[in-house]
Amino acid sequence: MSWGRRYYALQAVGGAAWWIAVATLPWVRTTTLGSLDPVLVAVLDVPLFVVASALAAAGVRAAAVVTTGWTAVVLCALAVWATATGEAGWGVLIMLAATIGSVLALGLVLLGRIPTEWVTSGPLRIRTADADAPRSRHVAATVLQIVVFWGLFLGVFPLVIAFAEHRWGLHPDPPVPLVSASTVLGVVVLLLASALGIASAAAMSTKGGGTPLPSATANRLVVAGPYRSVRNPMALAGITQGVAVGLLLSSWLVVVYAVAGSVVWNCIVRPLEEADLDERFGDDFRRYAEQVRCWVPRWPIPARVGSVPLTSSRR
Repeated sequence: MSWGRRYYALQAVGGAAWWIAVATLPWVRTTTLGSLDPVLVAVLDVPLFVVASALAAAGVRAAAVVTTGWTAVVLCALAVWATATGEAGWGVLIMLAATIGSVLALGLVLLGRIPTEWVTSGPLRIRTADADAPRSRHVAATVLQIVVFWGLFLGVFPLVIAFAEHRWGLHPDPPVPLVSASTVLGVVVLLLASALGIASAAAMSTKGGGTPLPSATANRLVVAGPYRSVRNPMALAGITQGVAVGLLLSSWLVVVYAVAGSVVWNCIVRPLEEADLDERFGDDFRRYAEQVRCWVPRWPIPARVGSVPLTSSRR
């Protein structure tokens, strides 16, 4: 049995167990469905979620498509319900996890793999920046990217998540001293992580002849600045910034959002980027990767990285 089918088997068992809990434990029904009539929900959910998941586990591909689509529909409907009523917040989170799992399992069932390369397709396809462009253009493009991406991923998205956490009844009520300490710590961590991100972006745009965005990536292998200490300083900075914003907002869901982003980046984006670097820079990148860790910085920061030049133009 493939991993995709195993997931659907687990989902079928979990769905059946959840419906038994809904029928027998009032607190489960209240926290996951709110005031929704469980009988009306079960009429559709049992065949389209529990039974369809079991059929998908048995190898019926159409059932995998049906249960994945239904899971996404339930997620959207529950999110709207929770936002409108303030109920069923935990149900939304459970269905969010189920939707992510179902989508990944569907890829395994239909394609035999998870098509991670789709992440860097279309406008995000990995390609080098214009090598003949002046440095000022790369710097300006990098500044614009920072404004847009920080505004979205560190501003808009966390605020929406924090709002949902409060509205859906998922926000705990910590004591005031803990909130104050969290805020101070968040400010300090955010400033430090932002400084790391800016320094990394500056090294990328001035030394590498490109930008941090994969669609206009650097023409040269950059091992200067923060890249002497850690292989992915911008990703490390961004994830730490996300956690810091969660501390500032006293939102555990924003912290989870940041950590989940690190998992996605490490498991999906990083392998694609490093495969591109290996293809373009060959031995230079391999020597660099052997000497500098992906996530844990080297300390003290070396003046140079072994025999790897500060920048390499090999393609």
